[in-house]
Amino acid sequence: MQLTDPQSEAEPALGGIEALTEPKRAERWMRPVELMAAGLLIVMIVTVLSNVFFRYVLAKPLIWGDEVASLSFIWMAMLGTALAVDRHEHMRLTVLLPLMPPAVARMLEVAGQVVVCVLLVRLLPVAVSYAHEESWITSPALGLPMSVRASALPVGIGLMTVLMVISVLRTRAWGTIAATLALIALGAGALWLAKPQLLSLGNWNLPIFLGLLVAGLLAIGVPIAFCFAAGTLAYLTFASHSPVFVMMGRIDEGMSSIVLLSVPVFVLLGCILDATGMGRAIVRFLASLLGHVKAGMSYVLLGSLFLVSGISGSKVSDMATVAPALFPEMKRRGHSPPEMTALLATGAAMADTVPPSIVLIVLGSVAGVSIAGLFTSGFVIAMVLLVVLAVLARWKARAEDMSGVRRIGLRDILKAAVIALPALVLPFMIRSLVGGGVATATEVSTIAVVYAFVIGLVLYGGIPNRKMLDMLVDTAAMSGAILLILGAASAMAWALTQSGFARDLMAFVTGLPGGWGTFMLASAVIFLVLGCVLEGLPAIVLLAPIMFPIARGLGINDIHYAMVIVTAMNIGLMAPPIGIGFYIACKIAAVPADAVMGRIWPYLLALLIGLAIIAAVPWFSTALL
Repeated sequence: MQLTDPQSEAEPALGGIEALTEPKRAERWMRPVELMAAGLLIVMIVTVLSNVFFRYVLAKPLIWGDEVASLSFIWMAMLGTALAVDRHEHMRLTVLLPLMPPAVARMLEVAGQVVVCVLLVRLLPVAVSYAHEESWITSPALGLPMSVRASALPVGIGLMTVLMVISVLRTRAWGTIAATLALIALGAGALWLAKPQLLSLGNWNLPIFLGLLVAGLLAIGVPIAFCFAAGTLAYLTFASHSPVFVMMGRIDEGMSSIVLLSVPVFVLLGCILDATGMGRAIVRFLASLLGHVKAGMSYVLLGSLFLVSGISGSKVSDMATVAPALFPEMKRRGHSPPEMTALLATGAAMADTVPPSIVLIVLGSVAGVSIAGLFTSGFVIAMVLLVVLAVLARWKARAEDMSGVRRIGLRDILKAAVIALPALVLPFMIRSLVGGGVATATEVSTIAVVYAFVIGLVLYGGIPNRKMLDMLVDTAAMSGAILLILGAASAMAWALTQSGFARDLMAFVTGLPGGWGTFMLASAVIFLVLGCVLEGLPAIVLLAPIMFPIARGLGINDIHYAMVIVTAMNIGLMAPPIGIGFYIACKIAAVPADAVMGRIWPYLLALLIGLAIIAAVPWFSTALL
């Protein structure tokens, strides 16, 4: 028996999402790399599941399990970074280039690619040296030289180098290539000669290299991870006495935390959710319950984002699941596409605190905060934001005509509930297992993947065989792009910390009048701005190690502070004209961004009111801890 709905066959295609997710494979010779990355992902999942079985069922933990999982993880991640280069999927700021004349934009884009090539060529011998140094260390359980694991870095960087060089040569923009190389050589030479003067500037080098240089590279479309790496490399080379070798160790450490193993698994879970239609089942159930009331479809959209985000952990997956299932009916009821898109974007911002949020997992890893506590608090915080958005939606729907809307019968509601129940169990299972301390986020993520796969296979029609490999490769590429950002941001955060910036910032903040309230307001503004410019994860990795010790020194609870900065960052992510998430929502809804821009401000104001409530009342963050 398959719990499917015949209406699902008639659902429209994901408006615009193909451009976000369709693989753009450039090189046929990368196919073996895809197969290796997919295989390593499977090995990692099977190893973690075996750990769970042996630890909890047989009470005999696999001593070597974590090492095998970590080894598979770093190799999958580095191969994934190369796949993301091959498929043009590394995250970058794409708002400014389209505003320029096409010829100028093309020239700057090629120049940015050349910068990435030079960066990778410089880092490749450092990565080889790092892997060689790791050969002197032996892993405790397997007794393998750690170079077996560390070799993933030069292999991944080497593949990215080859792919980027091929991409640059194919542009045939020889004049731009030569001019860019000449400018880089002249700039590097001048900075090297000026190194004594730069060293005398002290921390004023930070805004030069980690501010202006990174911002300039972002503006010309260089992917975020490479912007961070280039800024850090330039700072270490020209404005400090630290060897570049240290940077490679920080990249490795930033990508390799055992907690981060759950990131690719939750990405895969989002792919399974989309492929099996489990998310659409939840949407149809909520529509049967609330679709007949005034503002009902807005409530359904918000509720669906809340529940679906608890399964996928990905904003893009959330919006791509909910929008095509609800937008046709909302249009029939008179909702304008720009208004629906504005609600979709702000609803996705609300949902990012619902576990299994990848942002919360990364935050827990880099700031040393309990992931179980973050998961527990995230539900409550999302409910606060859900309420403020629902109140606004109800006010906007005060003149909605409901005369032609038919109430769904009890039999149809029960049928939709039966279809949705197996999917509805999943977000609550994830939250209860992690929040209750039964299993780690990594273990729960693998259990959730197996559950979703089996339920999807048995009850929802399964996943076509031809899609299985594509899902694994998509997961590896997306995870590689995310983890490279984390590694580069970790190196940049280390440079900030070693420079004494964190100490100076702490002294400045603690001297401000107003105590913790002023600091909380400043933190909210900082993460709002960073959320506009950067995807959320790099902002977290950059500043969390610096800001959390200050918050603790002012007596602010870790969980409370985490909820404030994550909420602020997500609001910034959806704020035009720069917020990346805003444009993703417009792309998924197939609605022009300029049409949505005028409609989203009331919803963003509602979220800011919710943020103010969360910041001012710690109880919402800590009540269930």
